[in-house]
Amino acid sequence: MTKKYELTQNSIKVNNRTLYQIKALKDFGFVKAGDLGGYIETEDNLSHDGTCWVFEDAHVSGDTCVYGNARVSEHAWVSGNAQVYGNTRVFENAQVSGNARVSEHARIFGHAWVYGNAWIYGNAHVYGNAWIYGNARVYGDAARIFGNAHVYGHAHVSGSARVSGDADLGYIPVNFDCDFDPYKTLKEILNYSEILPTLLGLNKNLDKFISTILTNYRKK
Repeated sequence: MTKKYELTQNSIKVNNRTLYQIKALKDFGFVKAGDLGGYIETEDNLSHDGTCWVFEDAHVSGDTCVYGNARVSEHAWVSGNAQVYGNTRVFENAQVSGNARVSEHARIFGHAWVYGNAWIYGNAHVYGNAWIYGNARVYGDAARIFGNAHVYGHAHVSGSARVSGDADLGYIPVNFDCDFDPYKTLKEILNYSEILPTLLGLNKNLDKFISTILTNYRKK
């Protein structure tokens, strides 16, 4: 295997770990020989195959691996045991950590954070201040999670779903293939006063979901 980059002597300390700036040894993708990239802890963090690269001030550390044609750029941070691969992009101030995976054509940006055992794939976009964690899955051709949304537990968001605002989805396995506004949905339920009491007490996870939506709704 021919190496496509080397670790330079330029280093920084991040959480008691030493990361080294990388330098390209040959042309590939958008990178030219001699270009300086971002910072990685070891060569295990960035594959020498494909066109994957860490740009600018991005950090990759721990047992993380960036491979395929993935790009990590700007001030993004990938750490822990995370895997970033395929044609994915992680940029701006986004973070991917824990055992999270980002693959295919997914985009993680803004101040979004993907961690735990979460997996983002397909053409899904996660951005804004959204958090995806637990065993959550976000995938599909046009799934979008943004705003201050939290998706966690075993929730699945797919297809052309849009989850935004202060939405809080977790614990209940859910597959959305449409625009989802929990506050609008709740309002519709509240229009039928006899429905809500029949839902309470059926399942503790459902109770928690309803309680979360009610709490956020009252803030509106």
